Amino acid sequence: MSNNGNRIELPASIVIRDLAQKIEKSPIDLIKKLMTNGVMATINQAVDFDTAAIVVAEYGLEAVLEVVEAQKPEESGEVPLWRQMIAGEDGARLKSRPPVVTILGHVDHGKTSLLDAIRQTEVAAGEAGGITQHIGAYQVERKGRLITFLDTPGHAAFTQMRARGAQGADIVVLVVAADDGVMPQTREAIAHAKAARVPIMVALNKIDKPNANQDRVKQQLAELELVPDDWGGSTMVVPVSAKQLQGIDDLLEGILLVADSNEIKANPEGKVIGTVIEAEVDKSKGVLATLLVQNGTLQAGDIVVAGIAHGKLRAITDFKGKPIKKAGPSTPVSVLGLSDVPSAGDLFQVVESDREARAIVGERVEAARTQAQSKKKVSLEDLFANVQAGDARELNLILKADVQGSLDPIISELNKLGEGEIGLHILHAETGNIGNNDVMLASASRAIIVGFNVQADVDARRMAEKEGVDIRLYEIIYRLTEDIEKALKGMLEPEIVEKVIGRATVLQVFSASKFGKVAGCKVTDGELRRGARVRLYHATDLVYEGDLSSLRHEKEDVKEMRQGFECGVGFKNFSNIQVGDQLICYVVEKGEQAG
Repeated sequence: MSNNGNRIELPASIVIRDLAQKIEKSPIDLIKKLMTNGVMATINQAVDFDTAAIVVAEYGLEAVLEVVEAQKPEESGEVPLWRQMIAGEDGARLKSRPPVVTILGHVDHGKTSLLDAIRQTEVAAGEAGGITQHIGAYQVERKGRLITFLDTPGHAAFTQMRARGAQGADIVVLVVAADDGVMPQTREAIAHAKAARVPIMVALNKIDKPNANQDRVKQQLAELELVPDDWGGSTMVVPVSAKQLQGIDDLLEGILLVADSNEIKANPEGKVIGTVIEAEVDKSKGVLATLLVQNGTLQAGDIVVAGIAHGKLRAITDFKGKPIKKAGPSTPVSVLGLSDVPSAGDLFQVVESDREARAIVGERVEAARTQAQSKKKVSLEDLFANVQAGDARELNLILKADVQGSLDPIISELNKLGEGEIGLHILHAETGNIGNNDVMLASASRAIIVGFNVQADVDARRMAEKEGVDIRLYEIIYRLTEDIEKALKGMLEPEIVEKVIGRATVLQVFSASKFGKVAGCKVTDGELRRGARVRLYHATDLVYEGDLSSLRHEKEDVKEMRQGFECGVGFKNFSNIQVGDQLICYVVEKGEQAG
């Protein structure tokens, strides 16, 4: 943004506070000006360019729309998988391929309805027999060009594929209901797509509803840095009604335009490589896997390695269930012949012989075993050492806070810290406790989760341990920002860390004269240790945290109790214990010094 004489550059959307600061006027004065023009706004609310232009004109300033260079998603951060695949290919042999699209969005905003509407449009256009077989992906034709849709269940699956090294989608279509607007899952989906550096376009669904408000939704999108193209931004927003089959053709044309601007290519004659979309065991046929070819041409009889599965392909069928002999780039197919069930997101490749396939699988099994034994947490303490080693250029953060009033000042302070030598990127910021989706996103993006006045769910803690994700919880804002600042400067002291040593489930609750209530538990993992710290959860709610003060086996006091055994556990000054409660036992110790 720049101010030159009486001309001032403004973005397509700007918050009142920022506008006031930019033109050096009082925010209150601006709000009054807006009110006289019939616009009711608060200091933290964003207004579009046209509204801002009217206000600044009253101060004798002429507003011009700020020109923002649209950065291609692959210019920084993750390199899309397909670009990695074609890196070694002969440029002269590269050809355009159909774009691969995945649809994300909030529950009930119409993801499934939109996919059904696209299928229905294809049938209406003359597709014989319709789509009879669901294989998790399908293709439609538009003006002689194909588009591949991944029918995956939401952003959790999308991120799970990224966590396994894959990235099947070239374009994300974000579905937002015009009558409901941007919701928490919409924000999550945007965070996941941005973290993957995939182009985003928006399908503004349910425009047929009487309470649909397209401008309000566009305003919300602009506030999340998805400025609509008709507001001068770079995000294509297409109004649709999946129910009324309105705007479907416009959406398909928009997808092709986005694809053209990203030059999505592959070498049909090159190395055969792609992604596993889904796989299962069919009782009559054996292992049935859905593969997305991303480079080269897959043929019946090829020997394929997918994750730790391998085999010679006995049959290939397209998304309609029709047998085919070969499949080129961006083609989803169902195959038979693999020895085992690969995982969604596993990469597959064609090899010369069964012997080579077995050797590759053997190496992968051994590598997975070694990695599991030596998997190191991506921790805040290690950040500076990783930067010096050339392994990191920025700190990726996921921020969770108790209320929006806490979230905003923390984001503001953290953004100031990211202006130094090491960049700071907040992938996702939201209110509420830390859950599995947060851990999954952190694992896929090598991020650290920071929580303010929140807890991590039991399942989230367990997944974080397994995936090597660092979760840090704070109750004072300056301690949070201080730790991040120290980490960015390589001055962070070793953290006092928690080490979970055991878990147990409450089977019965007894009365005892000394403790009031005693939990009859079965140790399900590790061990319980007298004197250690414990957390007790009703479902996902933390109800007690303190010392494990009493541990008995039958009638004997014991120091520890191992997995598989039952014991009695007493909590000091706490008796609200329920059958089914989950108990986590942990010790506190000093973490290793980084570097």
